[in-house]
Amino acid sequence: MRWSGDGLVFEGVGARSEPIILDGDAKKGPSPMEALLLSVGGCMGVDIQAILEKGRVPLEALEVELEGQRASSPPQRFLTLRMDIRVKGPDEEQRAKVERAVQLSRDKYCSVFHSLQPDLKVTVAVHLE
Repeated sequence: MRWSGDGLVFEGVGARSEPIILDGDAKKGPSPMEALLLSVGGCMGVDIQAILEKGRVPLEALEVELEGQRASSPPQRFLTLRMDIRVKGPDEEQRAKVERAVQLSRDKYCSVFHSLQPDLKVTVAVHLE
């Protein structure tokens, strides 16, 4: 991450990726805390998509919506996290496979999620559309 010289704007580049912008004011890009939520959602989304594909579950769309509640005083970390996972394609008969994919991501595979503090309260809801 490198400071842009503009407010709280930083630019970072992964080992093999295009640059991303993080903005502490969340104007020119997500704030670092928003980026953390996006990272959890992206990580779980990748896991869920891969698990469903391996299980031959039809998938037309997948969306992970996240909302976090933060502490009111510094370090203002996330105290709770709510995830709504919207999946289009599977029918009700495949709900168990979708819920299992979500559980596997949360409990075993999502490295971003497992990097968070263990006392973070998380609620996950699955929606077939």
